[in-house]
Amino acid sequence: MPMNRLHRWLCNSDRWARAVEQQLLPWALEDVELGPDALEVGPGYGATTRVLARKVPRLSVIEVDGESARRLRAHYAARPEDVEVVHGDGADMPLPDGRFSSVTCFTMLHHVPSPALQDRLFAQARRVLADGGVFAGCDALSSWSFRAIHLGDTCVPVPPETLAARLRAAGFTDTEVTVGKGSFRFRAR
Repeated sequence: MPMNRLHRWLCNSDRWARAVEQQLLPWALEDVELGPDALEVGPGYGATTRVLARKVPRLSVIEVDGESARRLRAHYAARPEDVEVVHGDGADMPLPDGRFSSVTCFTMLHHVPSPALQDRLFAQARRVLADGGVFAGCDALSSWSFRAIHLGDTCVPVPPETLAARLRAAGFTDTEVTVGKGSFRFRAR
């Protein structure tokens, strides 16, 4: 997924890593039980992965960008039993049905190139999720500043007002979408 230089710098910055750890993930995962075997879809540079790896006994990540997957694999090479890195597409996951206690994705849905592929990602998340598991995450709301950061990037914002219905269409129940300042979070079972 193409990302411009400013966007790459921002996503790989210490400032973003602090915001992820101190604000984004605490809000996105408030009252969410991830369970023993979690999957993160689209970790990118890994700021969210670093936080999640401390929260769950076993974490797998699936990343479409080969270079990002390689970097994450090298970073977690000493802990392969704790963090598994899979190079693959979230809309076509090479992972077994019903394996994960939770599936998460953070600030990456807008990088999926079309609503149809976003819906396929939702269906794949449902497929790999164990019965009773939770699909949770967050993404940004569309705005002029958000669009400016994404000039030249793949950027297909998810309208939060349509997300609950799209998640139900993918097979989820108990869908909840909450709009916050500049972003929204979601949970579904």
